[in-house]
Amino acid sequence: MLDDIKKTLWATADKLRANMDAAEYKHLVLGLIFLKYVSDTFTARRVEMQARLQDPEDEFYYGDASPEDIDAELEDRDYYKSANVFWVPDGARWESIRSMAKSVEIGKYIDTALTLIESENPKLKGILDKRYARAQLPDGKLGELVDLISTIGFGTDAAQARDVLGQVYEYFLGMFANAEGKRGGQFYTPASIVKTLVAILAPHSGKVYDPCCGSGGMFVQSEKFIEAHGGKLGDVSIYGQEANPTTWRLAAMNLAIRGIDFNLGREPGDTFTRNQHPDLRADFILANPPFNISDWWHGSLEGDPRWHYGDPPQGNANYAWLQHMLHHLKGTGRAGIVLANGSMSSSQNNEGVIRAAMVEADVVEVMVALPGQLFFNTQIPACLWFLAKQKKRKGEVLFIDARKSAKMISRVQAELDDATITRIAETVAAWRGEVEDGAAITEYQDQPGFCRSVPLAEIAQHGHVLTPGRYVGAEAIEDDDEAFDDKMRKLTEKLGEQMAKGAELDALIRQKLGGLGYEF
Repeated sequence: MLDDIKKTLWATADKLRANMDAAEYKHLVLGLIFLKYVSDTFTARRVEMQARLQDPEDEFYYGDASPEDIDAELEDRDYYKSANVFWVPDGARWESIRSMAKSVEIGKYIDTALTLIESENPKLKGILDKRYARAQLPDGKLGELVDLISTIGFGTDAAQARDVLGQVYEYFLGMFANAEGKRGGQFYTPASIVKTLVAILAPHSGKVYDPCCGSGGMFVQSEKFIEAHGGKLGDVSIYGQEANPTTWRLAAMNLAIRGIDFNLGREPGDTFTRNQHPDLRADFILANPPFNISDWWHGSLEGDPRWHYGDPPQGNANYAWLQHMLHHLKGTGRAGIVLANGSMSSSQNNEGVIRAAMVEADVVEVMVALPGQLFFNTQIPACLWFLAKQKKRKGEVLFIDARKSAKMISRVQAELDDATITRIAETVAAWRGEVEDGAAITEYQDQPGFCRSVPLAEIAQHGHVLTPGRYVGAEAIEDDDEAFDDKMRKLTEKLGEQMAKGAELDALIRQKLGGLGYEF
């Protein structure tokens, strides 16, 4: 049911977009979804408290108060803040906005509503994107968008409302990333990749850091993991940084609407030159930095203490990101990073030297090769690096080749399904020798074609190249018990059919070209 709602919302919203760029329209849609959510949850809490104030059996019973007195009492902000619900001033409540949908002043009214919410909720100060009055939409389209968002019902249960919002929000982020193509990459990491990182890192508690946090998807999945494993909101402290101002706002909104406390720095800023968490040492780091960026270097970075394993090349930031994360990792912490495949084998401009130093220092724990077509915005093959300063299994690196594990979800888009993610995570847990409920999960074993634990000496013999395909070997081929003669006959018949079809197509092409005056 919810999937149908999401698809209908997207189709309608995309139609309303007219000629506006998806990158611009995204903020209008997500901002309104935010407004609708905070208003719905506020209203739900108000209805709950109204019933409790009138219930003689409830601790909040307000006696024989008049309806007017009850209404006045319901304006007490503490009733909402105590339940982690945003206080929404009267003029910013959704029904007020919806009543203005057909007005030519609707854009200005929405901007004012966002300003009112910011003024009442200091955590949102400077975060909400007030761009509605100047939005380049045809007359009436913004009002239609308000009417469309009105169809999203978040319900009266706070946990359910947050879940509905999260799914709608993530769906729209993903669809916008798809619509934006390459430009959308900085906003969105596909959910299956984030789930894989989180499943392997298992961030139960402590400080979680993402130095290029985009719209905050890593944090949201971390929260889901914690809740799924019996933890609770607040078991982790969230730290992030993001250079793009609009994406920084999206991340803050994405976290705020879920009630997740966060520190994304005072303002948007470049992680390398304006590091906003210089003293942070995180328990878990999850990141999907932009691949192979060439314009990252600044003279102030010369001799930076983060370059512990060697000076990263000025024309590619991959090894700057890896070392930045190691620098900010607690002694017992773990990091998971998405990078382009080239990072596993490149030897240009000191990259091979840095990689060798990292391997010999035994801080590279697990390497995972990913399938193609996972990203909305790039066809560059990607991999996952997992780093740890105190590895459970010293002197070895676990290599996992998941390139053949993709499930196609559209003609151009693939994902890792839950079964594959579970297999990868359980393989890593077994390799680490981790226990669950007092017993080992399972005993680790190499699996040809999928995973292998490799000693550092062997990696050195391969020039410290970290490509899993080089180490895991070929997958064992199962005997299907089909007789060789039968199999050969079927293959010969199929080849004959394909050759006949090829001859037909060749004749057709010659005929068409002959009609155009070409001779053979």
